[in-house]
Amino acid sequence: MSNNEHVPSTFRALAESAERKFARVRDVPLHPYGKSGAHFGHFFHKVFKAYMRLWKYQQENRLKLVESGLQRWEIGEIASRIGQLYFNQYLRTSEARFLFEAYIFYEAIFNRNYFQGSIKDRGVRFKELRFYARFVMVSLILNRGELVKMLVAKLEALVVDSKTNFRDTNLKEWKLVVQEIMRFSKAESAFRNRRPLRYHAIFDSYPASLPYVARFNAKRLLKLHDAVLTSYHKNEIKFAELTLDTFRMLQCLEWEPSGSFYQTHPIESRENGTLLADHSLTSGLIDMKLVAEMTDPTLPPNPKKAVLYRPSVTQLLNVISTICEELPLDSVMLIYLSAPGSSGYGSSTSQMVSSGNPIKCLKLNPEQNSCLCENHLTVKGDSSHYFDNYLWLGPSRNGGSNILFPGDIIPFTRRPLFLIVDSDNSHAFKVLNGAERSEPAALFLSPLRTSFNKRSGANMAQNGSQFTLFLTTPLQAFCQTVDCNSSDDDSDVYNDAETILSSAFSEWEVILCTSTDLDLVWAQLLSDPFLRRLILRFIFCRAVLALFQESDHQCLPICLPELPSSLSPNSNVVQPSIQRLANHLKVRPCRLVIRGYLIDNGLMKLGKKTDREVILKGIICRWLVPSKLLASPLEERLPGSNLLLRLPVSLLQQLGV
Repeated sequence: MSNNEHVPSTFRALAESAERKFARVRDVPLHPYGKSGAHFGHFFHKVFKAYMRLWKYQQENRLKLVESGLQRWEIGEIASRIGQLYFNQYLRTSEARFLFEAYIFYEAIFNRNYFQGSIKDRGVRFKELRFYARFVMVSLILNRGELVKMLVAKLEALVVDSKTNFRDTNLKEWKLVVQEIMRFSKAESAFRNRRPLRYHAIFDSYPASLPYVARFNAKRLLKLHDAVLTSYHKNEIKFAELTLDTFRMLQCLEWEPSGSFYQTHPIESRENGTLLADHSLTSGLIDMKLVAEMTDPTLPPNPKKAVLYRPSVTQLLNVISTICEELPLDSVMLIYLSAPGSSGYGSSTSQMVSSGNPIKCLKLNPEQNSCLCENHLTVKGDSSHYFDNYLWLGPSRNGGSNILFPGDIIPFTRRPLFLIVDSDNSHAFKVLNGAERSEPAALFLSPLRTSFNKRSGANMAQNGSQFTLFLTTPLQAFCQTVDCNSSDDDSDVYNDAETILSSAFSEWEVILCTSTDLDLVWAQLLSDPFLRRLILRFIFCRAVLALFQESDHQCLPICLPELPSSLSPNSNVVQPSIQRLANHLKVRPCRLVIRGYLIDNGLMKLGKKTDREVILKGIICRWLVPSKLLASPLEERLPGSNLLLRLPVSLLQQLGV
């Protein structure tokens, strides 16, 4: 066999070998736990090695391969597969360098138009569509907003073109993909940060409080090591298997590289043995050393994360169980659950088990049975059961495989746990407090009802969860809650608002570090920057909702154990900070307006406290939902027949209703 024949045959053999190896890991879950752990990690390494060998071979023999008929799209397909492998490895390990490697390969394919001419071949066109969809995902996670717009427009144009040139091809799925991407990018861009979602050493650490954080000490200090993120809501915004809420939490639990961002350099190629600068970006060379300019070696590793899309409860518990088994002694696990809930599943758990209820039989294992027998009552002695209320982790038609009960979490409280539940039934998980096995759990439970301003028109289907938004982008959540839209023209106002918020967080951070009544559960988490930031944002969220919305407890989040009273919504430290932010953005908390109105008009002197409360509730009800007040005879319960009717006239003008 001549050398000219040997090169293409070797290339084809390498390509087939790489493809066979890839097939073994194609459907492996993209997280490092359970069956997809170390066993498949070995196979991922072998696939990487096979494709990098293939890539290097085509670089070294490019001219001979082109002469033998190698097409440009074939080079693009290899590069796309390598990018896919890097991205999958990022999801498995949470290491940012793999994400940047994927971006480098995808960007090179895009700039060099490797798939140009796919109009002639349906198979190549579908490879090109898959490439664009994957590049959009990587660009979204890297917050390349302008590039995302360009890629989405290109993908949409390709789908339209495919409908024209491949008339007998069903493109329904690709149309849905385009709709998903456009909906996702629109929601994401509406709250695109001037500051990154990731933890940034400049924006998220505060010089005034750093000495207190550095000196802070507790009996035990824990670091966030693993996180499980899952979200399910009907018609929720998602792209592929990443929902908007898990997308935000994913970034919130990572470090933002503080080094220089990626810059394109001239690509070098060889022609007739001479080294040339390829300014047309058409060569088969990709400078993989560029990733060094996009990462920061001084940063600690990101916590490992499992992003689970609509898992069965069995799959979720299997992942959590694996984490518990492998969790280091000085570490804590975070579980984030965003899903709708339901209550009143049954009057007695024991009755359901004895009656052979299929859902309960599916759910209970021996360890959970022991939990049930030992903890029939909560620590406060009420009759709430751990299996009366639940979350839906998937469509209800799938029955018990999608039902998660608070009691299902109890066996995993043998290890340090930080649980965040974002649900309309989140308060059902209060029963976990005091029922833990050996490690008291830290709980963040969302409000049961969303408290968007009625004029903003915001809802979960458009913007994701309000509670999650507060935990990931607090200032944007504040603006959405009070219907204060920040535009690019208001950058100075917005930046000043960020400064006010940072100042408040710094002050609260000092209080947390110096408080004498800080529960040990929270004290052992304060040294971790990700968890400390979540705690500060929770305090902010609770204070904002308490100040701007109804007093109904259903509209407020809960943390268990309780944080120090010095950081309660009505404290002299927290409330003034919220007022300063509100005044800066020219919005007024309705409670302060109402209270001021009552004082100015002498109405706080009414005989009974309950009378004042009825007035407050009536006015707030009128402010939020006018129809409620008009249909309610509240005025009959007040001293003075026309008092309530007289109150709102001038007051509502101040409220802007």
